[in-house]
Amino acid sequence: MGLLLLLWACAAAAGAAVGFGMDPDLQIDIITELDLVNTTLGVTQVSGLHNASKAFLFQDMEREIHAAPHVSEKLIQLFWNKSEFTFLATLQQKASTSGVILSIRELEHSYFELESSGLRDEIRYHYRFNGKSRTEVFPYRLADGQWHKIAVSLSASHLLLHVDCNRIYERVIDPPEMNLTPESNLWLGQRNRKHGFFKGVIQDVKIIFIPNGYITQCPNLNRTCPTCSDFLSLVQGIMDLQELLAKMTAKLNYAETRLSQLEDCHCEKTCQVNGVIYRDKDSWVEDDHCRNCTCKSGVVECRRMSCPPLDCPSDALPVHVESQCCKVCKAKCIYGGKVLAEGQRVLTKSCRECRNGVLVKVTETCPPLNCSEKDHVLPENQCCSVCRGHNFCAEGHVCGENSECKNWNTKATCECKNGYLSVQGDSAYCEDIDECAAKMHYCHANTVCVNLPGSYRCDCVMGYVRVDDFSCTEHDECGSGQHNCDENAICTNTVRGHSCTCKPGYVGNGTICRDIDECALKTHTCWNDSACVNLAGGFDCLCPSGPSCTGDCPHEGGLKRNGQVWTLKEDRCSVCSCKDGRIFCRRTACDCENPSADLFCCPECDTRVTSQCLDQTGHKLYRSGDNWTYSCQQCRCLEGEVDCWPLLCPNLNCEYTAISEGECCPHCVSDPCLADNITYDISKTCLDGYGITRLSGSVWTMVGSPCTTCKCKNGNVCCSVDLECLHNN
Repeated sequence: MGLLLLLWACAAAAGAAVGFGMDPDLQIDIITELDLVNTTLGVTQVSGLHNASKAFLFQDMEREIHAAPHVSEKLIQLFWNKSEFTFLATLQQKASTSGVILSIRELEHSYFELESSGLRDEIRYHYRFNGKSRTEVFPYRLADGQWHKIAVSLSASHLLLHVDCNRIYERVIDPPEMNLTPESNLWLGQRNRKHGFFKGVIQDVKIIFIPNGYITQCPNLNRTCPTCSDFLSLVQGIMDLQELLAKMTAKLNYAETRLSQLEDCHCEKTCQVNGVIYRDKDSWVEDDHCRNCTCKSGVVECRRMSCPPLDCPSDALPVHVESQCCKVCKAKCIYGGKVLAEGQRVLTKSCRECRNGVLVKVTETCPPLNCSEKDHVLPENQCCSVCRGHNFCAEGHVCGENSECKNWNTKATCECKNGYLSVQGDSAYCEDIDECAAKMHYCHANTVCVNLPGSYRCDCVMGYVRVDDFSCTEHDECGSGQHNCDENAICTNTVRGHSCTCKPGYVGNGTICRDIDECALKTHTCWNDSACVNLAGGFDCLCPSGPSCTGDCPHEGGLKRNGQVWTLKEDRCSVCSCKDGRIFCRRTACDCENPSADLFCCPECDTRVTSQCLDQTGHKLYRSGDNWTYSCQQCRCLEGEVDCWPLLCPNLNCEYTAISEGECCPHCVSDPCLADNITYDISKTCLDGYGITRLSGSVWTMVGSPCTTCKCKNGNVCCSVDLECLHNN
């Protein structure tokens, strides 16, 4: 049965692609949808590789080529719940330039972006997986001034790259996120309004949603045999059906339980606070914490009330009044040189209380005390004694949520919690101290202070490792000598430790390095009558006497004279010299004082304003030639253009890896449930609570717990609880 389904899917895919034509509802012609004919700023219609469709020259920097809202909506609907698509384009990119061919993004998040770097001769595919950015890099020179056809096909986690109908790369990657957000938009020939401007001609830009869509660009590549892509699609279909069955079963059980309680339910999500039920969007004042609160879809949201400054006259004092959060001015009383505020009492021959500026006699019987007379204590501003050690806070002394009640011998007071400061001098109500802004932290060099409610933390700057809670360092094991690298190896600090790499001229695993005998292996460059002599980490050419010992160097089928200096044809920024039969090459030294300095090779000498770059946030300006790090990428400004490529991460020799929050490179983990890099093996299955066998990668809801989601990771059942679901249910 499975084989028949596989063959049927294969035939259907091939028929949709070639035999029966393309369904217009499964493709989008980008150039047609963007209506570039009526766009004049930055693009010009020109002749393309062929005349069957329109081609456009992208040249000026001031341009904004992106989709209108109705086109973005169409694109989002096409991508929704799809696991397979192909991006096609025909282009001629100006030599040695860099730019984005197509980008589908929301603000700084790329769901699909294809970039061609002529500076590094790379094709880069940017996408998102599990809410994190991913980049696949393909070494290929696309920016050579020639016409090329490019096709990027994605099927689940299977990626194919075709250039000029040749299969250049085939990889298994993390499955990209396909469900675009409503704010997503499509940009052609640029990343956004400021960066990634493509220079050259673009034609036949399409996105199609059928298997093996590259066949529409190169019909001769049609095949008849099913591929892994087809099989994975069928497996995904089976997993989806299993998931749907499990979810429907769980939902039916949950619905029956909820229906039985329907008479006690409201038709809207309400909020219950201190036994009082508030309807959705109801607002109230929470007296004990002096906060304005609102019920929003079953969730209580509160904000502290702001009290205006209180300037009382000389005959009054600020006091708290019952049912009011802010103090008010009340007349004060004076007795025997002692100043009393409204409500305070004094014991004379009888008990008297200050009311509206007058001491009024209070007829109140004091309760009996269960302690000896020597342990009687008279509280401040009261008339009745209490026993020593009395808990004044238990009498209902009100303190805000960021302060706490403290007992003293004769009274209770409010004190702000650590990391909080009193509001207008009243410790009953306190607000968070921003230790970072106030410079009240202990974060050392190489860290960034991050404010937290009542506290703060020190985060390490990228590329540094933590020493303690307040400091980070670039040197771990390498700087302290606590490493196992060979003396002929280079030690490199990493986030989780260090790595060892043998120096040039040596070979080994880094912990053990041995010298390479270039003479014995005949990898030396000695020629004519010179003799090779092996040295530690290299070799030397010794020439005895004779007419052939000229010291000249063979180069590209010709001969360079001893002492001759020249520039490489393929790299105008490198200068080479011939010395005693050996060629030495280096980057051209930059003299910015020289007005004829080559700005292509010496971008740091370029002082033109048009050559400067804004970073991705749009707040910082860089000069041509400057480098910086952004979003786990190394970026460079070159003649007004920003070029970025992924940071290099060390190779890890472990089965499972994960990327922690705020880090760019993965680290080893032993628990498969914590891993980000699992390649699912459908032969390793799991049993769920219903007794159903689940394939690796399938997701279901736990029996009896609608807020718990489980996933099969190669035979391991990994479950997590949705806290928002628990709160709402």
